[in-house]
Amino acid sequence: MHLGRDRVICAYEVNGLIIDPGPGSCVETLLDQLGPTKPRALLLTHIHLDHAGASGILCRRFPELQVYVHEVGAPHLIDPSKLLESAGRLYGDDMWELWGEVAPVPEDRVHALSGGETVDGFRVAYTPGHASHHVCFLHEATGWAFVGDMAGVRIPPSGLTLAPTPPPDIDVEAWEHSLSVIAAWEPAGLALTHFGTADDPSGQLTAVKESLRWQADLAAQTDQEGFMAALHERIVENEPEKEVAAVEQAAPLDHLFLGLDRWHRKRG
Repeated sequence: MHLGRDRVICAYEVNGLIIDPGPGSCVETLLDQLGPTKPRALLLTHIHLDHAGASGILCRRFPELQVYVHEVGAPHLIDPSKLLESAGRLYGDDMWELWGEVAPVPEDRVHALSGGETVDGFRVAYTPGHASHHVCFLHEATGWAFVGDMAGVRIPPSGLTLAPTPPPDIDVEAWEHSLSVIAAWEPAGLALTHFGTADDPSGQLTAVKESLRWQADLAAQTDQEGFMAALHERIVENEPEKEVAAVEQAAPLDHLFLGLDRWHRKRG
């Protein structure tokens, strides 16, 4: 229920572990759905506010809660000032409405990951591309992979997939390699943050790879206005009218251009 709309941001709970709790603006919805479940740990795919913004609030509410995150993201959970400064440049005056409070996570509860670990039955893989500190988690008992943003934005029941490419550190080649890492797990299904589950992992990974390259080529060929117009047209052609706003809330079109434009400029 992000900004009152369903199927935009998703959190998962498995045996008391929460994968990507979402933003502080949605924390009451999360707590309501958890009911009597007392979470033991947070598994963060990355520290973007729509995925991990509520981490500090939850640590304050649950004093034993542990937090697992890639080693590059860990310092920004402990001291979120630089994260908030960066996000503020992107979201401006909408920061509070979108994401709510972002509280620091106590240092002694942060566990840094680099990839290759196993955490309480979840295998960890380092999967950069969307973010330089992105990881994915494979639940070994079920074979389900919790992939954050790596498998794209897809608002069910539609099958349209977009690659979420906000600044600052999109890397298309790294993303494609990470998709191969996820595919090598041969997962039974994929759990996406935006939104829900995909029971055709191979098809979903192919869809986001194709969209990533299409968007990257489009960003190289046109300016921001042209990029947004073309992408909006694609969404309208493939989504029911009532779902267009949900897609563009989960993947703001201007952000998609800015991340890819920055990637192109860094490559010269």
